[in-house]
Amino acid sequence: MHGPALSGWLLMVLCGATGAYCLLRARDSTARERGSARAEALMGFGMAAMAMPAALFTLPERTWAVYAAVFGAASLHAVVCARRGGHHLHHLVGSLAMVYMAVAMAPGGGHPGHGAGAAGSGGIPVITGALLIYYALYVLGSAGQLIPAPAPAGGGLTAPAWGARPELALACRLTMGIAMFAMLLTL
Repeated sequence: MHGPALSGWLLMVLCGATGAYCLLRARDSTARERGSARAEALMGFGMAAMAMPAALFTLPERTWAVYAAVFGAASLHAVVCARRGGHHLHHLVGSLAMVYMAVAMAPGGGHPGHGAGAAGSGGIPVITGALLIYYALYVLGSAGQLIPAPAPAGGGLTAPAWGARPELALACRLTMGIAMFAMLLTL
C-alpha cells in the first residue's frame, strides 16, 4: 500500500482484528450469517495483509497475483450468493475492489514504475473515484445504523452472545468500509 508506514500499521492491526472477530462471529451465527461472516473475515485478513508496511515484510512480486486470484474467486462466490439476497452485493463490490487494488499495486500494475513500494498513484482514476464514492456512501449509510435502539421495558430479555451481536457485526462492516476507503485513497 502506498502512503505513510503508520497508517499501514494501523490499518493492518484494525483489519486483522476485524477479520478475527468475524471468524469468531461465524461460530455463533446461523448458517446464512456464517457465510457472510466468513466472507468478511477473508476481506479483513486480506486487507490487513495488503496494508502491511514494507518495513515489516517485503512481499514477493507474485503476491499481488495471489491476491487477485483469491479475491477473484471470492467475487465469483459473491455473484453466486447474491441471488439469495443479503449483503452479498457489497461483498461482490469489496472483492472486486480488492482485485483492482492488487492489480494496481502490483509491480508494473496501474502506471508504469508504480509498484507496491513506489510512491505515486496507481490504478485508473475513474474506477478509483467510483469506488471511493461507493465506500463513502456505504460508510455514511452504515454509521447511521449504529445508533442503539431503546432497551425494552422489563429487562427480562437476555443479551445475545457477544459474537452474535448485530451492532458489532455492523461495526465490523463499518470499520472495513472505512479501511477500504483509506486504502483506495492511497492508490
